[in-house]
Amino acid sequence: MSHVLPLANGLRTDHPVPGLPFVDDSHLPLDDGPEAIEAVGRHEASGMWGRFDHNRTDGGWRAFTTDPLNHDFGWSVRYHPEYGRTVLLLRDGQTSFLHTQWAGDPLLFRAGGYWWDGATWYRPGQIWDPVAQDHERRKARLAVTVYAADMLDGSADPGRAHLGKVAVFDPDAAQPDNWLDHLAMWARHRQEQDGALPLERCVVDLSSPELTGAQLIGAPEMAEMGGITASTLRAYISRRNSEVPLPQAVVGGRDQWARAVVQDWVEARQRSYEGVGQAMSAGDRDSLPPGAAEVRDRFAADFRHTLFDRPDVRKRWVLRHRNEESVTEVANELSWSVAVSLDRIIPARDLGMVIQGAVLRDLGDYAEEAKKEEAWYRLNLTPAVGKMLVWYIRHFPGEAAATIGEIQRQAHNDWGVPPADMLRVLRRDLSLDPGKLTEQQRETYFALLEPQENAS
Repeated sequence: MSHVLPLANGLRTDHPVPGLPFVDDSHLPLDDGPEAIEAVGRHEASGMWGRFDHNRTDGGWRAFTTDPLNHDFGWSVRYHPEYGRTVLLLRDGQTSFLHTQWAGDPLLFRAGGYWWDGATWYRPGQIWDPVAQDHERRKARLAVTVYAADMLDGSADPGRAHLGKVAVFDPDAAQPDNWLDHLAMWARHRQEQDGALPLERCVVDLSSPELTGAQLIGAPEMAEMGGITASTLRAYISRRNSEVPLPQAVVGGRDQWARAVVQDWVEARQRSYEGVGQAMSAGDRDSLPPGAAEVRDRFAADFRHTLFDRPDVRKRWVLRHRNEESVTEVANELSWSVAVSLDRIIPARDLGMVIQGAVLRDLGDYAEEAKKEEAWYRLNLTPAVGKMLVWYIRHFPGEAAATIGEIQRQAHNDWGVPPADMLRVLRRDLSLDPGKLTEQQRETYFALLEPQENAS
C-alpha cells in the first residue's frame, strides 16, 4: 500500500494540516453523521463510493465519500467526541487507505507520519509487533502540540487567502506561500459555526527535538544508514515503496527525514524477512543461511565423490561418452543421492512430533462438542496442518504412519475417539489437498493403517 498524501483541508475541519490549501466542503452533510456522508457516495451517482465505520475504542467514527461534484477526488472524515473532526480532500483512490489508517487510535497525522492519539505524539509506525499485530508505538521525544491559537498572532490577513472549489481544484498547483493567511481565513469562518471547537484545542502541528534542522538528514545519509546506495533508495521512493517512510520536511526542494525515523526504518529493515535472512547468511560465499549452507556442503562432497572418485562415472567425462544419455544417467544418480538423504536435511522424527501436536491442537477445538454426541465427523484440521500431514506422508510414509498411530492413541485416551473414526477423519481432511496424494495412494496408505478389528 502506498503512502496517503492529502491534497487539501476541508473548510470545516477542526485540525488543519499545515501548508495545505482550504477547499469549500459546504456541499457535504458533515453535521448529519457518518451515515449521511456514506450515502453521498452510495446513492448520488455511478462511479462513486462511500463508507463509514464506528471506532468503538473511542466512541468516534470515520467515513469517506467520492466528491459528488468532481469524482477525481474524495473526502475523508475522522470524528472524535472530545477532539472534534478532521476533514481532508484526497484523490478518490486513496480515501479507503486513510480510512484504514484511522481504524485505531490515530486522530491526526503530521510531519510525514507522526501521529497523535489525543494525548501523545508517536513516530511513524515501522517496527511490526507480531503479538499486538500492529506497529510498535514509539513516542516522539519531548513532543509539544501546536494549536491554531498558538499560530494566529493577529499579523495574518484572511483577505489575502483564497478558498478553493473542488470542481476546479488543481492537485498539482503549488501550496500557498502565505499559509498563515489561509489559516486566518479558516479561523474567521469558524466564528460563523455554532459549537465550533475553540482555536486553543484545534491541533495544527507538533514540535519536537527530533524535527529540528540539526536532526534532519537527506537521502544520501539515509541510504548509507540503511546499507543501500542512494540510487537504490531513490528508486524505492520513485516507486512509492511504502516501506520507505515519508520525509518529515522539504528543505531547498530536497526531502529530509528525521534521524529518529530513519533509525526506526533501519531497524525495520533488519527485522524484516529479508533482513533476518541476510543476517543469518552473513559470511557465506553464496549468502545462504547456515542450514542451507550445510546441505550444500554435504551434497557437494557427495557429488564430487560420485563424479570424480568413481571410475565408472568419471569416464563419462571423456568426450566420446559425453552425450545426453550419459548426462541423464549422472543426473539421475545425483538426484537419487538427494532423495535418499532427506532425513539428513529434515529431522523427520522431530517433525513428526511437531505435526502430531498441531493435529491434536486442531482436533481439540472440536473434541468436546463432538464427544457429547459421539459425532466424530465434526473433528476438523485446518488446511495448513492438513497440508503438512500430506507432505509428511509423501516424504516420510513410515514415520508418518507412526505419528498417525500416536494421534489415534492420544485422541482415544483424551476424548474417547475410536481409532477407526480418527482414521476416517484424517483421510477425509487430507483429501482436501488434491494433487498431492492421489485417491489410489490415499486408499492404499490408510488401508495399511486400518485397525485390525476393522480390516476387511
